[in-house]
Amino acid sequence: MSTPSASATPGDIKNSNSISISTSSNTSTSSVVPTEKLGVGARTLSASTLKDALSKLASGPLHVSNPVAALQANVDFVPAQIPRKRRLQMLAVAIWSVMIVITSCAWLILWSIPPLWPFLVTYYIWARWIDTAPERGGRSSQWWRSSLFWRYFADYYPASFLKEADLPADRPYVFGYHPHGIIGMGALATFATEATGFSQAFPGIKPHLLTLTTNFQMPFYRDILLALGVCSVSKKSCSNILKSGPGMAITIVVGGAAESLSARPGTADLTLRKRLGFIKLAIQHGADLVPVFSFGENDIYEQMPNEKGTTVYALQRKFQSLFGFTLPLFHGRGLLNYNLGLMPYRREIVAVIGNPIHVRQSDKPTLEEVMEIQKKYIEELTRIWNTYKDKFAKARLRELNIID
Repeated sequence: MSTPSASATPGDIKNSNSISISTSSNTSTSSVVPTEKLGVGARTLSASTLKDALSKLASGPLHVSNPVAALQANVDFVPAQIPRKRRLQMLAVAIWSVMIVITSCAWLILWSIPPLWPFLVTYYIWARWIDTAPERGGRSSQWWRSSLFWRYFADYYPASFLKEADLPADRPYVFGYHPHGIIGMGALATFATEATGFSQAFPGIKPHLLTLTTNFQMPFYRDILLALGVCSVSKKSCSNILKSGPGMAITIVVGGAAESLSARPGTADLTLRKRLGFIKLAIQHGADLVPVFSFGENDIYEQMPNEKGTTVYALQRKFQSLFGFTLPLFHGRGLLNYNLGLMPYRREIVAVIGNPIHVRQSDKPTLEEVMEIQKKYIEELTRIWNTYKDKFAKARLRELNIID
C-alpha cells in the first residue's frame, strides 16, 4: 500500500488508513501512525456528529448527585407531627442518656465563676472524702423517685415488671438482675424509681440499685444517683444495706461490664456461672435471693460486631481490666430520626421478678453451700425464661445461654 506524503491532500488522507508525519531535524525522517491509534485531540468532530450528541444529552435523564436525597433514603426521620406525650418521653430519655455530660459541663462552667470557687472546693472535698452515703444506703428521695420525669422515662419503652410472688418485708433481699444490656435502663426504671410501681407491688421493701463506685466520683451526678437510692456495689456497701434492717434490698446487675459486650437484640447470653460473690453475700446476711430476668433489655441498642478473638473484643476487655468498666460500640436512634443516634430504641422492657430462693444464714458458707444455691438460682432463672419467652421474646434469635 502506498503511503501519502506530508503534502498529500485532505481527500487523500481521508481515504487512507495511515498518515505520514514528517519532522525536520538534522536527519529528515518520517513515521507512519495508524489512524485508529491517534488520541482524542487528533480527531475532528463534524457539526452533524456534535448535533447528534447534544440531542441525545438533552433527551436523556440528567443524573445529578443529591446528598440530601441520599441521606433521606437511608435515615428514617421523625414525622413533624407526633403527640406531645411522646415528645416528652423522648426528652426524658435523651436527658438521662447524656446526664453525665450535662453535670460535667455544669461543673466546669461553675468553675469559670471565681466567687463560687470556695463553695466548689468545699463541695468537692466533702463529696470525695467525707460523704459516706454511697456506702451507707444513699439519700433516697421519695419525691425524686416518684417524679413525673421518671414516668415519662419508663413510658418511653415502655418499661414494666411482672410480679410472680409476694415478698414478706421481714427479711432482707438480694435481687439478681439479668441481662445487663448496654446500660441497664430497665433496672433503673424498675428498682431506682417508682415509675413502674415497685413500692405498691412490694410494700415494705426498700430497693437499692447498685452501680460502680466510680459513678460517685462525678460531681452533681453522684447526688442524682443518691437521691434515687442508688449505691455503690462494693462489698462494704452491700453489707451495710442488708444489715440495716428487715425489708432492705439490693439489686445487683450480675453480669456487669463483661456481659454488656454480649448484649445484642434477640439474644440472652449471660455471664453468671463464675459470679458467686452475690450468692455468698446473701448467705452471710440471710437474705433471700430473687432472680429477675428483664425481657427486652438487650433489644434497645444495636452493637457493633465484637466476637471473641477479634481485636475490638480484646481492646474492650483490656479497657475493662484497667478501668473497671468497658465501652460497648453501640448505636440506637436519634432525637429526629429512628435509626441513627445514641438514644435507645422504643422497645418494650418487661422485668419478670421470680420466686425468692430462701437461704440459711451462715457467716462462712462453704463452696458446696454456695454452689447448691447457685444451682437453684439458675434453675429459677431458666424457668422464668422458658415460661415467658414466647410472650416477651418472640423475635429471639436463640435461647438463653450462660456463656461464662
